Amino acid sequence: MSGNLEGPNNFSQKLMDLLDRVEYRRVESSEDMEEVARIRYKAYKMADILTLNGSTLIDDSDFDSQAYVFGVYFDERLISTVRIHHVTPDHRVSCTRDVYPEEIDAFLDAGLSLIDPVRFAADPAILGEMPAIPYLTLRIATMATDYFSADRVLQLVSPQHAPFYKRVFQANPIVAPRKDCGKYNIELTLMATDAKVLHNIYRRYPFFQSEAYERRLMFARGARDVSPLTILPTAKLAAQHKGERFEPPFAARFRGGLANRF
Repeated sequence: MSGNLEGPNNFSQKLMDLLDRVEYRRVESSEDMEEVARIRYKAYKMADILTLNGSTLIDDSDFDSQAYVFGVYFDERLISTVRIHHVTPDHRVSCTRDVYPEEIDAFLDAGLSLIDPVRFAADPAILGEMPAIPYLTLRIATMATDYFSADRVLQLVSPQHAPFYKRVFQANPIVAPRKDCGKYNIELTLMATDAKVLHNIYRRYPFFQSEAYERRLMFARGARDVSPLTILPTAKLAAQHKGERFEPPFAARFRGGLANRF
C-alpha cells in the first residue's frame, strides 16, 4: 500500500489497480455504524477536528432521508468513511450549511442542488502508508453528483487541504478561511466544484468514473431496492466502455442473495 502515487505517468493506473481491492458499503446497520464511529473517533482525535463527544461520532444527520453513510474497505478492512448529503431547495439538511448558512442558502435559493461530502475520516494508522485514501473515498462524491444530477459539490475543508481540492476537483473558493466555525476546532474554508467540469476531471482522473448501475447500487432507496452488502467499483468498465451499457451480474454482493435487477 505504500509508495508515492504522484508520478506523472502511472498515477491513474495505480489508482485503477487499487480499486480492484476496494469495496464500498452503505452503512445502515447499527453494527456497521459502530465501526464508522470508531474510525471517526480515531481520525478526529488525531487531527483535533471536533470536540469529541457521542453526538459528534454518530448524530441525527447520519439517519437523514437524504444522507448516505459509506465505509470504504481495502482488502476487507475498513480504511475510511464519508457521509454524503443530497441537499436541495426543499431539503436543506447539511453540515456545511450549519457553518455557512448564508452561502449555502444562496445556492439553494437559486434553485441549485448540492452534494455535501462530510464526516470524512480515514484510519490514521493507514493514511500515512496509503495516500490514495482521499481519492478512493471522494470518488463517492463524484458518483453522487452524477446520480442526483447535482449542480455543485461542496468542500468544507481546512486551508491546508484547499490546494488538493483546487487541483483535483477544480474547486473554487466560496468563503475565505476563518477560525470561528462553531463546533469545529480548526480553521475552515468553503469551496465548491461546478458539476459541469466533471467531464474534465474524469478525463484527467478516469478512476473517478463509474457505471450507472454502480451509482444505483450506491444511492437507490425504496421498497423494491435490495440493500447491497458490498459494491465493487466500476471505473475500469466506465473507462473502457465510455458510457456503453455493460452490466455484469456480479457487480455487488447482496444481503439475501443476488439482485436480479439494476
